[in-house]
Amino acid sequence: MEKRYFDGISCPIEYVLALKDSLNVISGKWKLAIVSTLLAEKKRFSEIQKIIPGITPRMLSKELKELEINGIIIRNVENTIPVTIEYSLTPSGKRLSKVLDTMVEWGLQHREETLAEISSN
Repeated sequence: MEKRYFDGISCPIEYVLALKDSLNVISGKWKLAIVSTLLAEKKRFSEIQKIIPGITPRMLSKELKELEINGIIIRNVENTIPVTIEYSLTPSGKRLSKVLDTMVEWGLQHREETLAEISSN
């Protein structure tokens, strides 16, 4: 049985606060894209940058730091020559895969409905 937090009638303060916390961690143009690149395996900075078109090195660095501060990713520094830095998801970050899957599902359905509505007018 799926756990429901909002019953459609009243909206408890815990619901609102949890939603605000979630959005604070994942909001922004690049954060979810970064998380999605790390779902399958750990990656280096340059690998992440290649996968996400349009992200600048400065912005990627900023977003990675914020995701690390919020406990979504781990920055692992290998003492090699040259130094190797890899990023991976924490257990909390890995749980975002369910959120991403649901968002993709909704996005595909919404796009289909919107296009159908546009073409019928």
